[in-house]
Amino acid sequence: MEEGRHPRHIGRIAVFQALYSLYISNENQDKIIDDLQVRHNFDGDTKKYVNSLFDTAIDHKDLIVDKVSKHLENWEWDRVALLDRLILQLAVAELFYIDDVPPRVTIAEAIGIAKEYSTNDSSAFVNGILDAIYKEQNISESDK
Repeated sequence: MEEGRHPRHIGRIAVFQALYSLYISNENQDKIIDDLQVRHNFDGDTKKYVNSLFDTAIDHKDLIVDKVSKHLENWEWDRVALLDRLILQLAVAELFYIDDVPPRVTIAEAIGIAKEYSTNDSSAFVNGILDAIYKEQNISESDK
């Protein structure tokens, strides 16, 4: 495990890389997650978190794409850079389906991954989309 980094941070990056691998290889989802677990020495809790986040990001991709697409002004999902799409897919899955992570942590982690792995403009783009989705979700929950 990388020293000084939270296990879930490492897990998010591993899931991001696994989503990329799935996209470019069309390999079996189970094989990719098994390979990921072999490469990393995750503790039991992190292993469950990684498996859950990976499966959730894949299983709910259509809903995630819909949520993100609503906030793409004059743009389409398929035209967004692949790495940014994968970061957004990962983050929206965590925002909506992983209950024990505060939304601001999810957004900050996605911004950090964008800064590390994507273009100079990606972190601001990812932040803007995720912030809009988060605010929309909070407004709709307060209307209930």
